[in-house]
Amino acid sequence: MAYKSHHSRSRARCTEKWCTLSFMKFLLLAIACCAFVLPVPLAAQVQPAAAANDCSGMYSFLRDGEFLQLTVEEKGKVTGFISRFGDSESDKGVFMNQFFKSGKLEESGKLSFTTENVHGVWFEFAGNVVRGSGTKPDDEAYYVLRGSLTRFDTDADKKTTSQQRTVELKSFPRDATAK
Repeated sequence: MAYKSHHSRSRARCTEKWCTLSFMKFLLLAIACCAFVLPVPLAAQVQPAAAANDCSGMYSFLRDGEFLQLTVEEKGKVTGFISRFGDSESDKGVFMNQFFKSGKLEESGKLSFTTENVHGVWFEFAGNVVRGSGTKPDDEAYYVLRGSLTRFDTDADKKTTSQQRTVELKSFPRDATAK
């Protein structure tokens, strides 16, 4: 009997160790799974066009004093205009508006627009609406229009040339545009 009880005590310890080892493996596996499932803090998440419909407002344009007005309507339709200083011989220094001929904002934040032709000049933008350095809508650069802006010029001989550049157009503070 002594043999039997010694053997069963040894077996109980072995089973106890196995259970503890299995439990530890399970616990480690559960912790590892949770690490992949837990949400990433908001600050670390890539912010696509956030609520892209929320990006309506005024943005800086190419030079001081120039701006872009963007309005997102239903189904991603975009309207707006660019207010800029003329730079051709006939309109040098004159402040003029170039309204959007077409514009679209996709749910992914992809933005595109084309302006009307004014005095032989029009613009096309293709890029994205992204969250900028501003922490709230009342901050400058809460949203940034980042992408490619192409300027088209048509001369007197009806020859069209284009210049493309990469731009980051920063939103104006919302409280400044509401006044």
